[in-house]
Amino acid sequence: MKVAILGSGNIGADLMLKIAREPALELVMMAGVDPASEGLALARSRGHATTADGIDGIFAHDDRPELVFDATTARAHLGHAERLAEAGIRAIDMTPAAVGPMVIPAVNLAEHLDAPNINMVSCVAQATVPIVHALHRALGEVGYAEIVSTIASRSAGPGTRQNIDEFTHKTRGAIEKLGGARRGKAIVVLNPADPPPLMHNTVYALAEGDIDLDRVRAEVSTVADRVRSYVPGYRFRGPTLNGTKLTVYTEVEGAGDFLPPYAGNLDIMTAAAIAVATAIARRAQPAAATLAPRNGAVTS
Repeated sequence: MKVAILGSGNIGADLMLKIAREPALELVMMAGVDPASEGLALARSRGHATTADGIDGIFAHDDRPELVFDATTARAHLGHAERLAEAGIRAIDMTPAAVGPMVIPAVNLAEHLDAPNINMVSCVAQATVPIVHALHRALGEVGYAEIVSTIASRSAGPGTRQNIDEFTHKTRGAIEKLGGARRGKAIVVLNPADPPPLMHNTVYALAEGDIDLDRVRAEVSTVADRVRSYVPGYRFRGPTLNGTKLTVYTEVEGAGDFLPPYAGNLDIMTAAAIAVATAIARRAQPAAATLAPRNGAVTS
């Protein structure tokens, strides 16, 4: 499937390197707005077509993509989404715009593969909502779930900082809608430590009724394996039980493609987006299903 990247910053550059390992995806263009950006320079050095005219450059290119990863801003994506939809080009939204349905591959990958616009929620949601989902599956009911995520300050760019409220609210919505908790809360902490720490997350959940801790462990382990299929550096500890409160700890180490390994919060977003695009490509082109998936990408 022919794809393009809109946004030549860190996220876009990391997406480019991950796409290169996926036989079901072909990058036809990297688009940005800064001709001197590192992402565009890297794309040119790897032989990819580039443009500094943003989405206009994508539409002007002879080799039209079937899907665009939008790694710009929420405000920009609102306009991009409309233009892409009119042109029949699918979008994977890496911003807080939330135009399309929320997708977390380990939770609901197969549900929205036909959607014209897919939203990747937030890095915090990608790392924690699968655990809440597993707890819900094991317990039947989760009255309240709270996540506390700590990321390296150095990995939080201006876009993340400007949209921190939107990311937090979206994550809370995902805890409830995809995780299954009746009420959710999300807290994000930017850690200025040097050297920068890995992404760490703590998931708290209040259980109702009887608790089968063995089943809880099994469900958490199963969903963690799903996440690891596209994010090998995803690890967890727990769950532990104190009264009716369950606690699970997760850690995310990035693959170190373009982003440094400590930026697991960014890596989990790009890896999840690639898993979604690969699944769409294989669904749209059955012949591609015979290709062996790389990086253990989730396919169903």
